[in-house]
Amino acid sequence: MEPRTPLLTPVLIAGCAVILVNFAIRASFGVFQIPIAEQFHWARAEFSLAIAIQNLAWGFGQPIFGAIAERMGDRKAIVLGAILYSVGLVLSSAATTPLQHQLLEILVGFGIAGTGFGVILAVVGRASSDENRSMSLAIATATGSAGQVFGAPLAEWMLSFMAWSEVFLIFAAAIILVLAVLPMMRSPDMASRSELEESLGQVLMRAAKDPSFTLIFLGFFSCGYQLAFITAHFPALVAEMCSPVQGGGMLASLGISSTSALGAIAISLIGLANIVGTLTAGWAGKRYTKKYLLAGIYTARTFVAAAFILLPITPTTVLLFSATMGALWLATVPLTSGLVAHIYGLRYMGTLYGIVFFSHQLGSFLGVWLGGKMYDIYGDYTMVWWIGVGIGAFSALVHLPIRENRTTLGATPA
Repeated sequence: MEPRTPLLTPVLIAGCAVILVNFAIRASFGVFQIPIAEQFHWARAEFSLAIAIQNLAWGFGQPIFGAIAERMGDRKAIVLGAILYSVGLVLSSAATTPLQHQLLEILVGFGIAGTGFGVILAVVGRASSDENRSMSLAIATATGSAGQVFGAPLAEWMLSFMAWSEVFLIFAAAIILVLAVLPMMRSPDMASRSELEESLGQVLMRAAKDPSFTLIFLGFFSCGYQLAFITAHFPALVAEMCSPVQGGGMLASLGISSTSALGAIAISLIGLANIVGTLTAGWAGKRYTKKYLLAGIYTARTFVAAAFILLPITPTTVLLFSATMGALWLATVPLTSGLVAHIYGLRYMGTLYGIVFFSHQLGSFLGVWLGGKMYDIYGDYTMVWWIGVGIGAFSALVHLPIRENRTTLGATPA
Protein backbone atom coordinates (compact mmCIF):
# COMPACT_ATOMS: atom_id res chain seq x y z
CA MET A 1 0.00 0.00 0.00
CA GLU A 2 1.47 3.36 -1.06
CA PRO A 3 1.94 5.99 1.68
CA ARG A 4 -0.65 8.73 1.63
CA THR A 5 0.50 12.14 0.42
CA PRO A 6 -0.41 14.94 2.88
CA LEU A 7 -2.73 17.67 1.63
CA LEU A 8 -0.55 20.57 2.81
CA THR A 9 2.83 20.10 1.16
CA PRO A 10 5.72 22.59 0.81
CA VAL A 11 4.89 22.82 -2.91
CA LEU A 12 1.30 23.81 -2.15
CA ILE A 13 2.35 26.37 0.46
CA ALA A 14 4.94 27.96 -1.84
CA GLY A 15 2.54 27.93 -4.77
CA CYS A 16 -0.12 29.64 -2.67
CA ALA A 17 2.33 32.39 -1.67
CA VAL A 18 3.18 33.16 -5.31
CA ILE A 19 -0.47 33.15 -6.41
CA LEU A 20 -1.44 35.33 -3.42
CA VAL A 21 0.88 38.16 -4.46
CA ASN A 22 0.16 37.66 -8.17
CA PHE A 23 -3.58 38.09 -7.69
CA ALA A 24 -3.36 40.87 -5.13
CA ILE A 25 -1.62 43.00 -7.75
CA ARG A 26 -3.64 41.84 -10.75
CA ALA A 27 -7.01 42.31 -9.04
CA SER A 28 -6.19 45.93 -8.18
CA PHE A 29 -5.90 47.25 -11.76
CA GLY A 30 -9.56 48.28 -11.89
CA VAL A 31 -8.93 50.68 -9.00
CA PHE A 32 -6.48 52.62 -11.21
CA GLN A 33 -9.05 53.18 -14.00
CA ILE A 34 -10.34 56.54 -12.76
CA PRO A 35 -7.08 58.02 -11.28
CA ILE A 36 -5.07 57.39 -14.48
CA ALA A 37 -7.88 58.55 -16.79
CA GLU A 38 -8.34 61.74 -14.75
CA GLN A 39 -4.62 62.55 -14.55
CA PHE A 40 -4.08 62.28 -18.30
CA HIS A 41 -7.62 63.22 -19.41
CA TRP A 42 -8.02 59.99 -21.34
CA ALA A 43 -11.20 58.34 -22.55
CA ARG A 44 -12.14 55.33 -20.42
CA ALA A 45 -11.33 53.01 -23.31
CA GLU A 46 -7.60 53.91 -23.27
CA PHE A 47 -6.63 52.32 -19.95
CA SER A 48 -9.30 49.66 -20.48
CA LEU A 49 -7.44 48.62 -23.63
CA ALA A 50 -4.20 48.45 -21.64
CA ILE A 51 -5.81 46.05 -19.15
CA ALA A 52 -7.38 44.11 -22.03
CA ILE A 53 -3.96 43.72 -23.67
CA GLN A 54 -2.59 42.56 -20.32
CA ASN A 55 -5.22 39.81 -20.23
CA LEU A 56 -4.54 38.81 -23.83
CA ALA A 57 -0.77 38.66 -23.21
CA TRP A 58 -1.49 36.57 -20.12
CA GLY A 59 -3.44 34.19 -22.35
CA PHE A 60 -0.71 33.99 -24.98
CA GLY A 61 1.93 33.54 -22.31
CA GLN A 62 0.19 30.79 -20.37
CA PRO A 63 0.88 27.81 -22.70
CA ILE A 64 4.36 29.22 -23.38
CA PHE A 65 5.21 29.31 -19.67
CA GLY A 66 3.58 25.91 -19.22
CA ALA A 67 5.94 24.49 -21.84
CA ILE A 68 8.93 26.33 -20.30
CA ALA A 69 8.08 24.85 -16.90
CA GLU A 70 7.79 21.33 -18.35
CA ARG A 71 11.03 21.58 -20.34
CA MET A 72 13.26 23.77 -18.09
CA GLY A 73 11.70 23.48 -14.66
CA ASP A 74 8.88 25.14 -12.75
CA ARG A 75 11.09 27.46 -10.72
CA LYS A 76 12.87 28.89 -13.74
CA ALA A 77 9.55 29.67 -15.34
CA ILE A 78 8.33 31.40 -12.16
CA VAL A 79 11.52 33.49 -11.84
CA LEU A 80 11.24 34.61 -15.45
CA GLY A 81 7.58 35.49 -14.93
CA ALA A 82 8.30 37.51 -11.78
CA ILE A 83 11.03 39.49 -13.54
CA LEU A 84 8.75 40.35 -16.46
CA TYR A 85 5.92 41.26 -14.07
CA SER A 86 8.16 43.57 -12.04
CA VAL A 87 9.83 45.23 -15.05
CA GLY A 88 6.42 45.85 -16.63
CA LEU A 89 5.13 47.56 -13.49
CA VAL A 90 8.25 49.68 -13.06
CA LEU A 91 8.18 50.91 -16.66
CA SER A 92 4.41 51.46 -16.50
CA SER A 93 4.88 53.74 -13.50
CA ALA A 94 6.69 56.19 -15.79
CA ALA A 95 4.40 55.80 -18.81
CA THR A 96 2.51 58.94 -19.86
CA THR A 97 0.72 57.95 -23.08
CA PRO A 98 -1.98 55.35 -23.77
CA LEU A 99 0.27 53.52 -26.23
CA GLN A 100 3.06 53.22 -23.66
CA HIS A 101 0.70 51.73 -21.09
CA GLN A 102 -0.82 49.37 -23.63
CA LEU A 103 2.54 48.06 -24.85
CA LEU A 104 3.97 47.69 -21.35
CA GLU A 105 0.97 45.67 -20.26
CA ILE A 106 2.29 42.95 -22.59
CA LEU A 107 5.20 42.51 -20.15
CA VAL A 108 2.85 42.55 -17.19
CA GLY A 109 0.57 39.99 -18.84
CA PHE A 110 3.44 37.61 -19.57
CA GLY A 111 4.63 38.12 -15.98
CA ILE A 112 1.20 37.16 -14.66
CA ALA A 113 1.32 34.04 -16.85
CA GLY A 114 4.66 32.97 -15.41
CA THR A 115 3.57 33.41 -11.79
CA GLY A 116 -0.10 32.47 -12.14
CA PHE A 117 -2.48 29.56 -12.37
CA GLY A 118 -1.07 27.78 -15.43
CA VAL A 119 2.37 27.12 -13.92
CA ILE A 120 1.39 26.94 -10.25
CA LEU A 121 -1.63 24.65 -10.64
CA ALA A 122 0.38 22.27 -12.82
CA VAL A 123 3.15 21.88 -10.26
CA VAL A 124 0.63 21.64 -7.39
CA GLY A 125 -1.31 19.02 -9.35
CA ARG A 126 1.81 16.93 -9.96
CA ALA A 127 2.79 17.15 -6.29
CA SER A 128 -0.65 16.01 -5.09
CA SER A 129 -2.01 12.50 -4.78
CA ASP A 130 -5.09 11.49 -6.76
CA GLU A 131 -7.09 11.69 -3.53
CA ASN A 132 -5.94 15.23 -2.69
CA ARG A 133 -5.56 16.75 -6.16
CA SER A 134 -9.01 18.34 -6.49
CA MET A 135 -8.75 19.94 -3.04
CA SER A 136 -5.12 21.03 -3.55
CA LEU A 137 -6.06 22.81 -6.78
CA ALA A 138 -8.99 24.42 -4.97
CA ILE A 139 -6.78 25.66 -2.12
CA ALA A 140 -4.28 27.18 -4.56
CA THR A 141 -7.11 28.81 -6.50
CA ALA A 142 -8.78 30.10 -3.33
CA THR A 143 -5.49 31.70 -2.31
CA GLY A 144 -5.74 33.81 -5.45
CA SER A 145 -9.06 35.03 -4.10
CA ALA A 146 -7.39 35.85 -0.80
CA GLY A 147 -5.07 38.12 -2.76
CA GLN A 148 -8.10 39.73 -4.34
CA VAL A 149 -9.60 40.30 -0.88
CA PHE A 150 -6.91 42.76 0.11
CA GLY A 151 -5.37 43.76 -3.25
CA ALA A 152 -7.99 46.28 -4.42
CA PRO A 153 -8.62 47.84 -0.97
CA LEU A 154 -4.85 48.04 -0.39
CA ALA A 155 -4.40 49.86 -3.68
CA GLU A 156 -7.33 52.17 -2.87
CA TRP A 157 -5.82 52.92 0.55
CA MET A 158 -2.36 53.64 -0.87
CA LEU A 159 -3.88 55.91 -3.52
CA SER A 160 -5.25 58.06 -0.71
CA PHE A 161 -1.75 59.27 0.19
CA MET A 162 0.50 58.45 -2.78
CA ALA A 163 0.44 58.59 -6.57
CA TRP A 164 -0.62 55.58 -8.64
CA SER A 165 2.90 55.38 -10.08
CA GLU A 166 4.36 54.88 -6.58
CA VAL A 167 1.87 52.10 -5.91
CA PHE A 168 3.07 50.38 -9.09
CA LEU A 169 6.66 50.49 -7.80
CA ILE A 170 5.66 48.94 -4.47
CA PHE A 171 3.82 46.17 -6.29
CA ALA A 172 6.89 45.56 -8.49
CA ALA A 173 9.01 45.00 -5.38
CA ALA A 174 6.42 42.66 -3.86
CA ILE A 175 6.40 40.23 -6.80
CA ILE A 176 10.21 39.97 -6.64
CA LEU A 177 10.25 39.44 -2.87
CA VAL A 178 7.85 36.49 -3.08
CA LEU A 179 10.53 34.52 -4.97
CA ALA A 180 12.03 33.78 -1.55
CA VAL A 181 9.62 30.81 -1.28
CA LEU A 182 10.89 29.09 -4.43
CA PRO A 183 13.30 26.69 -2.66
CA MET A 184 10.13 24.94 -1.40
CA MET A 185 8.88 24.47 -4.99
CA ARG A 186 10.18 20.94 -5.61
CA SER A 187 7.57 18.81 -7.30
CA PRO A 188 7.97 15.02 -7.65
CA ASP A 189 7.14 13.45 -10.99
CA MET A 190 3.63 12.01 -10.53
CA ALA A 191 3.05 11.14 -14.19
CA SER A 192 2.26 7.58 -15.17
CA ARG A 193 4.57 5.46 -17.33
CA SER A 194 2.36 5.90 -20.42
CA GLU A 195 2.32 9.68 -19.90
CA LEU A 196 6.11 9.78 -19.67
CA GLU A 197 6.35 7.88 -22.96
CA GLU A 198 4.07 10.37 -24.73
CA SER A 199 5.63 13.43 -26.39
CA LEU A 200 4.17 16.93 -26.18
CA GLY A 201 3.29 16.76 -29.86
CA GLN A 202 1.39 13.50 -29.37
CA VAL A 203 -0.66 14.80 -26.47
CA LEU A 204 -1.45 18.03 -28.30
CA MET A 205 -2.60 16.08 -31.33
CA ARG A 206 -4.72 13.84 -29.13
CA ALA A 207 -6.36 16.84 -27.49
CA ALA A 208 -6.90 18.60 -30.82
CA LYS A 209 -8.85 15.58 -32.13
CA ASP A 210 -10.99 15.36 -29.01
CA PRO A 211 -14.31 17.30 -29.21
CA SER A 212 -14.38 17.48 -25.42
CA PHE A 213 -11.18 19.53 -25.39
CA THR A 214 -12.78 21.96 -27.85
CA LEU A 215 -15.85 22.26 -25.61
CA ILE A 216 -13.69 22.90 -22.53
CA PHE A 217 -11.80 25.56 -24.54
CA LEU A 218 -15.03 27.28 -25.64
CA GLY A 219 -16.65 27.04 -22.24
CA PHE A 220 -13.82 28.82 -20.42
CA PHE A 221 -14.28 31.90 -22.65
CA SER A 222 -17.20 33.32 -20.68
CA CYS A 223 -15.38 32.84 -17.39
CA GLY A 224 -12.65 35.16 -18.65
CA TYR A 225 -15.13 37.68 -20.05
CA GLN A 226 -17.13 37.97 -16.84
CA LEU A 227 -14.25 37.95 -14.38
CA ALA A 228 -12.01 40.38 -16.25
CA PHE A 229 -14.86 42.80 -16.98
CA ILE A 230 -15.90 42.87 -13.32
CA THR A 231 -12.33 43.16 -12.04
CA ALA A 232 -11.52 46.04 -14.41
CA HIS A 233 -14.83 47.90 -14.52
CA PHE A 234 -16.97 47.02 -11.50
CA PRO A 235 -15.29 49.56 -9.17
CA ALA A 236 -16.02 52.31 -11.73
CA LEU A 237 -19.54 50.96 -12.40
CA VAL A 238 -20.34 51.07 -8.70
CA ALA A 239 -18.79 54.52 -8.28
CA GLU A 240 -20.92 55.95 -11.09
CA MET A 241 -24.14 53.91 -11.26
CA CYS A 242 -24.81 53.00 -7.63
CA SER A 243 -27.08 55.11 -5.44
CA PRO A 244 -25.22 57.04 -2.68
CA VAL A 245 -24.05 55.40 0.53
CA GLN A 246 -26.32 56.64 3.29
CA GLY A 247 -24.66 58.41 6.20
CA GLY A 248 -25.22 56.83 9.59
CA GLY A 249 -25.69 53.35 8.13
CA MET A 250 -23.68 50.18 8.57
CA LEU A 251 -21.35 50.94 5.65
CA ALA A 252 -20.66 54.46 6.91
CA SER A 253 -19.86 53.08 10.36
CA LEU A 254 -17.26 50.85 8.70
CA GLY A 255 -15.65 53.86 7.03
CA ILE A 256 -17.23 53.24 3.61
CA SER A 257 -18.76 56.63 2.87
CA SER A 258 -18.53 56.84 -0.93
CA THR A 259 -19.48 54.66 -3.86
CA SER A 260 -15.82 54.76 -4.93
CA ALA A 261 -14.79 53.08 -1.67
CA LEU A 262 -17.74 50.69 -2.03
CA GLY A 263 -16.47 49.65 -5.48
CA ALA A 264 -13.10 48.65 -4.07
CA ILE A 265 -14.73 46.81 -1.16
CA ALA A 266 -16.99 44.99 -3.64
CA ILE A 267 -13.93 43.46 -5.34
CA SER A 268 -12.64 42.45 -1.92
CA LEU A 269 -15.97 40.87 -0.98
CA ILE A 270 -16.01 38.91 -4.24
CA GLY A 271 -12.59 37.51 -3.36
CA LEU A 272 -13.65 36.70 0.20
CA ALA A 273 -16.79 34.85 -0.89
CA ASN A 274 -14.80 33.03 -3.55
CA ILE A 275 -12.53 31.44 -0.98
CA VAL A 276 -15.55 29.52 0.29
CA GLY A 277 -16.92 28.90 -3.20
CA THR A 278 -13.64 27.59 -4.61
CA LEU A 279 -12.96 25.27 -1.68
CA THR A 280 -16.51 23.95 -2.00
CA ALA A 281 -15.92 23.35 -5.72
CA GLY A 282 -12.74 21.43 -4.91
CA TRP A 283 -14.62 19.28 -2.43
CA ALA A 284 -17.46 18.69 -4.91
CA GLY A 285 -15.08 17.98 -7.80
CA LYS A 286 -13.80 14.90 -5.98
CA ARG A 287 -17.32 13.51 -5.55
CA TYR A 288 -19.40 14.63 -8.52
CA THR A 289 -19.12 14.92 -12.30
CA LYS A 290 -17.06 18.01 -13.06
CA LYS A 291 -18.83 18.95 -16.28
CA TYR A 292 -22.21 19.14 -14.53
CA LEU A 293 -20.73 21.21 -11.71
CA LEU A 294 -19.29 23.61 -14.31
CA ALA A 295 -22.60 23.87 -16.17
CA GLY A 296 -24.33 24.62 -12.87
CA ILE A 297 -21.85 27.34 -11.95
CA TYR A 298 -22.23 29.10 -15.30
CA THR A 299 -26.03 28.86 -15.06
CA ALA A 300 -25.99 30.39 -11.59
CA ARG A 301 -23.70 33.20 -12.78
CA THR A 302 -26.12 33.95 -15.62
CA PHE A 303 -29.09 34.36 -13.28
CA VAL A 304 -27.13 36.39 -10.71
CA ALA A 305 -25.77 38.80 -13.32
CA ALA A 306 -29.18 39.25 -14.97
CA ALA A 307 -30.87 39.95 -11.63
CA PHE A 308 -28.25 42.55 -10.69
CA ILE A 309 -28.64 44.66 -13.83
CA LEU A 310 -32.46 44.40 -13.79
CA LEU A 311 -32.77 45.65 -10.21
CA PRO A 312 -31.93 49.20 -9.07
CA ILE A 313 -28.21 49.41 -8.25
CA THR A 314 -27.92 50.24 -4.57
CA PRO A 315 -25.23 49.57 -1.93
CA THR A 316 -27.32 46.59 -0.80
CA THR A 317 -27.57 45.00 -4.25
CA VAL A 318 -23.85 45.64 -4.83
CA LEU A 319 -23.00 43.72 -1.66
CA LEU A 320 -25.45 40.91 -2.44
CA PHE A 321 -24.16 40.58 -5.99
CA SER A 322 -20.53 40.60 -4.82
CA ALA A 323 -21.17 37.84 -2.29
CA THR A 324 -23.12 35.58 -4.66
CA MET A 325 -20.93 36.14 -7.72
CA GLY A 326 -17.89 35.73 -5.51
CA ALA A 327 -19.04 32.27 -4.45
CA LEU A 328 -19.06 31.35 -8.15
CA TRP A 329 -16.00 33.40 -9.14
CA LEU A 330 -13.02 31.05 -9.48
CA ALA A 331 -14.91 27.90 -8.63
CA THR A 332 -14.51 27.01 -12.31
CA VAL A 333 -10.70 26.92 -12.13
CA PRO A 334 -10.05 23.81 -9.99
CA LEU A 335 -12.84 22.02 -11.87
CA THR A 336 -11.54 22.98 -15.32
CA SER A 337 -7.89 22.29 -14.51
CA GLY A 338 -8.89 19.07 -12.75
CA LEU A 339 -10.91 18.04 -15.80
CA VAL A 340 -7.89 18.57 -18.06
CA ALA A 341 -5.66 16.57 -15.71
CA HIS A 342 -8.23 13.77 -15.43
CA ILE A 343 -8.80 13.38 -19.18
CA TYR A 344 -5.27 13.99 -20.51
CA GLY A 345 -2.96 13.19 -17.58
CA LEU A 346 -0.44 15.18 -15.54
CA ARG A 347 2.69 15.17 -17.71
CA TYR A 348 1.68 18.09 -19.94
CA MET A 349 -1.08 19.54 -17.77
CA GLY A 350 0.60 22.96 -17.72
CA THR A 351 0.66 23.27 -21.50
CA LEU A 352 -2.83 21.85 -22.07
CA TYR A 353 -4.39 23.95 -19.33
CA GLY A 354 -2.47 26.91 -20.74
CA ILE A 355 -4.16 26.39 -24.12
CA VAL A 356 -7.59 26.19 -22.47
CA PHE A 357 -6.72 29.24 -20.41
CA PHE A 358 -5.95 31.13 -23.61
CA SER A 359 -9.69 30.97 -24.36
CA HIS A 360 -10.31 32.39 -20.89
CA GLN A 361 -8.01 35.29 -21.70
CA LEU A 362 -9.59 35.92 -25.09
CA GLY A 363 -12.78 36.41 -23.13
CA SER A 364 -10.90 38.61 -20.67
CA PHE A 365 -9.59 40.80 -23.47
CA LEU A 366 -13.06 41.21 -24.96
CA GLY A 367 -14.69 41.89 -21.59
CA VAL A 368 -12.22 44.57 -20.54
CA TRP A 369 -11.85 46.28 -23.91
CA LEU A 370 -15.53 46.12 -24.81
CA GLY A 371 -16.41 47.44 -21.38
CA GLY A 372 -14.39 50.61 -21.93
CA LYS A 373 -15.42 50.99 -25.58
CA MET A 374 -19.15 50.62 -24.98
CA TYR A 375 -18.95 52.87 -21.93
CA ASP A 376 -17.56 55.64 -24.13
CA ILE A 377 -20.38 55.03 -26.65
CA TYR A 378 -23.36 54.64 -24.30
CA GLY A 379 -22.17 56.38 -21.13
CA ASP A 380 -22.72 53.32 -18.91
CA TYR A 381 -22.04 49.58 -18.70
CA THR A 382 -25.56 48.18 -19.22
CA MET A 383 -25.16 46.89 -22.80
CA VAL A 384 -21.80 45.20 -22.24
CA TRP A 385 -23.18 43.63 -19.04
CA TRP A 386 -26.00 41.96 -20.98
CA ILE A 387 -23.49 40.55 -23.46
CA GLY A 388 -21.78 38.87 -20.52
CA VAL A 389 -25.09 37.37 -19.40
CA GLY A 390 -25.60 35.80 -22.82
CA ILE A 391 -22.06 34.43 -23.01
CA GLY A 392 -22.49 32.87 -19.56
CA ALA A 393 -25.59 31.01 -20.73
CA PHE A 394 -23.62 29.73 -23.74
CA SER A 395 -20.89 28.29 -21.47
CA ALA A 396 -23.46 26.51 -19.33
CA LEU A 397 -24.72 24.69 -22.42
CA VAL A 398 -21.39 23.71 -24.02
CA HIS A 399 -20.17 21.86 -20.92
CA LEU A 400 -23.01 19.35 -21.03
CA PRO A 401 -21.75 17.20 -23.99
CA ILE A 402 -18.19 16.84 -22.60
CA ARG A 403 -17.13 13.19 -22.21
CA GLU A 404 -15.38 13.00 -18.85
CA ASN A 405 -13.40 9.83 -19.54
CA ARG A 406 -9.63 9.51 -19.50
CA THR A 407 -7.83 9.16 -22.84
CA THR A 408 -4.53 7.33 -23.20
CA LEU A 409 -1.70 7.10 -25.69
CA GLY A 410 -2.97 5.71 -28.95
CA ALA A 411 -6.60 5.86 -27.88
CA THR A 412 -9.32 7.55 -29.87
CA PRO A 413 -11.39 9.98 -27.76
CA ALA A 414 -14.83 8.56 -27.08
